[in-house]
Amino acid sequence: MSPFPGLGFGVDGRLIDLILGLMVAETIVILALRRRAGRGPRLALLLPNMAAGGFLLLSLREALVDASSLAIAVCLLCALVAHLFDLRARWRS
Repeated sequence: MSPFPGLGFGVDGRLIDLILGLMVAETIVILALRRRAGRGPRLALLLPNMAAGGFLLLSLREALVDASSLAIAVCLLCALVAHLFDLRARWRS
């Protein structure tokens, strides 16, 4: 039985795809608000943070769809690299 019966799908790749799409939309909205208001997180601070989370979600998606261990490891490595960029940017600001 699906843990999300109202959504019409269980915890599988499609749910992660939906979450990733929402993350992209969130990033676009935040950047649009920054452009409009002139304040908010800079792209250099926002992008590594969102990329790290996105790659973690991609690694989860790969695990849910029974992808290879290599694909999961590559996603996790990319998440680590993005996280290190995020830490470096935060350390400097």
